[in-house]
Order: sequence, then structure tokens, then C-alpha cells
Amino acid sequence: MKPNLTHPSQHGWIAGYGSFFDVLDHQRDRISKGAFTRTLRAWRLSGKKPKMLWQHDPKQPIGVWTHLEEDGQGLYVKGRLALGVPRADEAYLLMRQGVIDGLSIGFRTIEAIRDKHQKGRILLDIDLIEISLVTFGVNAKATATVIG
Repeated sequence: MKPNLTHPSQHGWIAGYGSFFDVLDHQRDRISKGAFTRTLRAWRLSGKKPKMLWQHDPKQPIGVWTHLEEDGQGLYVKGRLALGVPRADEAYLLMRQGVIDGLSIGFRTIEAIRDKHQKGRILLDIDLIEISLVTFGVNAKATATVIG
């Protein structure tokens, strides 16, 4: 169900891609389709979601992810900033002004193979820990927008 964007309590909603498949990132990693399948199932079974952090800082949670889905393009996410928390308020204002829009995932590698042509790794299975709003994402295509 889409949030009612006209109601004041619905402010702070964001959506975007935490990661895109088959994009060589700045760490020389390429995430393959299906890499999130196992971890998303585990999160669903736990009844929890990965943390929403500011700049990968575990001391700065700024909201909650409400929807995570692996689709044909990558890891699509929706969430709500915890407005009233100073860093979340800052993130919301910076996003609304177009100053910041990056998303980045924090994860542990479960299975990967070497990509000799790109001199990097192809990630086949990862354990997703958190998804952060960041100034500069490792995967430049991974961005979010304010939807409310």
C-alpha cells in the first residue's frame, strides 16, 4: 500500500535501489542476480529488517526499511526516516534539496568468484547487514529519492 503523501505523518518516506545487479562498483565488485535471495528470506523469517544507517555508522541509525525486494534490476528498498532524530532530519532535508541521494549496502560475502577480466569479484551470495544513506555510494547507480 502506497503511503498517503498528503498527511504530515507520512513525511520522510524514501525509496530507491540499495544495489544494482551487474554493475562494476568502485570496489571492483559486481553483484549477480540472486545474491540477495538467501539473506532476504532470512530477514523475512526473523521478522526484522536490515538497519537504516547514516554513512554506514552503526551509532547513527536514522530510520527503518519497510520493504526490501530483489527485482530484475537489483535490491529495491523503501523506508521511512525517523524524523525528529537530528541526523534523520538532516538526511531528509539534504535529500529534498538534492544534496545527497546515495545508498550503499553493508554486507558479508558468503560466496564470490574472481572476475579475471575486471580484476574484481562477482558476488553470488551475500549476507545483508545494513543499508545506508551516503554521500558517495560504492555503486554510483544505487540512489534513493524522497517520496514523501
